[in-house]
Amino acid sequence: MTSLYTFRGGKRLVMVLGLMTCLFLFAFNQANTNTNTKYNTSNTMCHNTRSLSHSPQKLSWRQRLGYLTQPYYRDLNALDATSKAIQNQERILVLTPLFQNNAEEHLSRYFELLDQSTYPNHLISIGLLVSSSTSSTQAQHDDMITTLTTLVHRLQRRWFHAFHEINIYQRDFHFDFDIDHHSGKGDTLHHSSSSFKLQPYRRSIMARARNYLLSAALEDDHSWVAWMDVDVIDYPPTIFEDLMRHDVDVIVPNCLLPTKDHSFWAYDRNNWQETDGSMRFQMSVGEDFVMLEGYKELATGRTLLVDMPTHLGHNHLVPLDGVGTSFTLVKAIVHREGANFPSFAFQHQVDTEGFAKIAKAMGFGIFGIPSYFIYHAHP
Repeated sequence: MTSLYTFRGGKRLVMVLGLMTCLFLFAFNQANTNTNTKYNTSNTMCHNTRSLSHSPQKLSWRQRLGYLTQPYYRDLNALDATSKAIQNQERILVLTPLFQNNAEEHLSRYFELLDQSTYPNHLISIGLLVSSSTSSTQAQHDDMITTLTTLVHRLQRRWFHAFHEINIYQRDFHFDFDIDHHSGKGDTLHHSSSSFKLQPYRRSIMARARNYLLSAALEDDHSWVAWMDVDVIDYPPTIFEDLMRHDVDVIVPNCLLPTKDHSFWAYDRNNWQETDGSMRFQMSVGEDFVMLEGYKELATGRTLLVDMPTHLGHNHLVPLDGVGTSFTLVKAIVHREGANFPSFAFQHQVDTEGFAKIAKAMGFGIFGIPSYFIYHAHP
């Protein structure tokens, strides 16, 4: 994996002070070198008979400033994710793989929503993964990189309200993620039987991409990880605090598709609960069989978050067994303990739903809020 760009906000003063410190240390080192030279010459002229091993040694500035040579120490026991994240200055890592060929047209809105968030920008780091596709040209890929870097430069050049850091990574899988314009979230509007058959392989590639992004971007001071689609077009500015307030390991809102008549359709069908029927079905198939939601070719019998009652308020949480990543907030400890995105069938799931299965097997809690709405662009 190659990191293309790193854009850090609010670092100008630190850089200037760092440069001045380096100049001071260099001047101090030169002055001390001259002093040592004079001292050694004087000893020679006085016919000093001490052995070489006892003669004054030139000390480097690293030796004189011993603290600079100390190993980096980080107490991970003190790193926590709590319901009082802003008060405790807890950092969020927002991760977004740019799978779609049309991701470029959503980037402005993506950054606009993050910038409007009430969570302090200096506590937000952003990691983006770009990947070339077999259905896109090199020119299209270059245009997206140009658009992305232009937007990021504009955000990070601000003296105030810049994000802590924005990193862009590239890892090519040479795969067409836009098979039949399918959303990957169980949308049945645009797909063929051939795309259904390819979904397990497609999801396994997406899982690998998420793992690359997670391993490259997660730092030791991140308390939370927020997985977000680039084409989520609306959510409340208080969404981070609203979800953190429940203090659970993994939590998702209800992701919907807005319609022209100001109604909505279900979108993210990867947020679900197992049922007795779905568990019986899994016992009847092989271990490597991957279950998929929202396809007419496969009725799983699960209860979907998008089908649950939505009138019970934002405090009504429901336990889930599978999640998508349209917008998913995860305590960083869940990933650090080893829950990632399996590219193989784990309990009949891969990718995001497989992540949920692994997290539950490790004892972490996964919840959804049926009445907390966010909205996704049409695929």
